[in-house]
Amino acid sequence: MRNLKVILLSLVAVLMVSCGTTKTVPITGRQQSLMVSDGDVLSLSTQQYQEFMKTAKLSTNAANIAMVKRVGQNLATAVTNYLNANGMAADVQNFKWTFNLVQNKEANAWCMPGGLICVYEGILPLTQDEASLAIVLGHEIAHAVARHSAEQMSTKIKQQYGMQVGAAVLGGIGVGSNTSSIIQAIAAQGFNFKNLSYSRSHESEADHMGLIFAAMAGYDPQVAVSFWQRMAAASNNQRSEFFSDHPSDATRIKQIQGWMPEALKYYKGNSASTTTTAKSSQKSTPTKATKTFHISTKKK
Repeated sequence: MRNLKVILLSLVAVLMVSCGTTKTVPITGRQQSLMVSDGDVLSLSTQQYQEFMKTAKLSTNAANIAMVKRVGQNLATAVTNYLNANGMAADVQNFKWTFNLVQNKEANAWCMPGGLICVYEGILPLTQDEASLAIVLGHEIAHAVARHSAEQMSTKIKQQYGMQVGAAVLGGIGVGSNTSSIIQAIAAQGFNFKNLSYSRSHESEADHMGLIFAAMAGYDPQVAVSFWQRMAAASNNQRSEFFSDHPSDATRIKQIQGWMPEALKYYKGNSASTTTTAKSSQKSTPTKATKTFHISTKKK
């Protein structure tokens, strides 16, 4: 019996290695092992994004809509150009960059795999200018470019393999079909990209990459410090369990300051990067940071 357990554990390791793909995260150079293809992830995220947009109420503020799309596209162009120039075009070749601003008072923004981005109006009083909005969007785009969602899904698949390996081996189930069935099972369990909670390491990596992406697009990365200070102040009295995996306020700001010299190497300046947020077409009140997908600062 003991020998059988050893054999099964060995088969688990072989199975995970054989069907995994090693990728390198841009900017940080971190190696990651993925169990799902870009096609699988993008198909699921596109479906979820379309479903969300069917019920979302789009913003009616033309100036802010234009600003979100402008800043988003500037970032998308800069990121795509950088990846193309560094032999990593495949990382975004299937992205369908989309930027929508919706009527929601939460200080929130998120990006699904494939460059499908949604910004809530409630975060604009905190960004205050285009450069700070670029910090937010850069962070969200970084999650997608770094395939953090695929890593989360891969973790779930590895857990499923660990539980099912006995049956898979004894029943002679093929690796390909088993992987496909597990992906479908995960999707059926409600794997929601919009509400996905990333690890602290993923959040820090997105901060790092996003800071540089903003600089590449011509936005002053130095505004990141004051933006996160505003976020920390706004969220001080309104915490959520969704924030538990984010770095603490002090840690996040200290890390950003440490990455600043690197980011400034990419910053060439842009006169449009200090444009302030247009006034809302609705009555504006001070906004506090509420439950968010990524943009948050709660300590664990």
